[in-house]
Amino acid sequence: MLRDGSPVLIREVQATDAPLVADIFARLSPVSRWMRFLAAKNHLTEAELRYLTDIDHHDHEALAAVDHPGGHGLGVARYIRDPRDPQAAEIAVTVVDEWHRRGLGTELMSHLSDRARRAGIGRFTALMSADNVAMAGLLRTMSAELVHHEADTVEYQVILARSAERNRDRRA
Repeated sequence: MLRDGSPVLIREVQATDAPLVADIFARLSPVSRWMRFLAAKNHLTEAELRYLTDIDHHDHEALAAVDHPGGHGLGVARYIRDPRDPQAAEIAVTVVDEWHRRGLGTELMSHLSDRARRAGIGRFTALMSADNVAMAGLLRTMSAELVHHEADTVEYQVILARSAERNRDRRA
């Protein structure tokens, strides 16, 4: 249940989810596409759809949010482990425009963080447009640290608290 009361289902992305991912992409505004891919992008190729859906759920994890009970895609959050540093993974979050500001990105990141911890990942990195205010806000709620800034892009790092630390923080 999102903070606005909307029910959603969050589940693993499967190899058969290319139509779901393509539909989510198609429902993004040009600005949202730019914020996600850091480039103008009108469509996803078959190879890109395969890359985004044929994942191992350990080094590359992706979770989809679908409206419940309709089953329409609302967003995807993913991490891809850094092959040079197995404790780190780059993240990306995409939410269709009409579902912005409902807490869906936060919920996706919470589930993704739990999965990452179980896979032995201790920190996330996020390279994004310097103009992506929504993602910067989401990362701030995760105690992200700005580690690099260029004219058009910024990079954040998020240290993932262990489950015991998170539970203690929630109780406080």
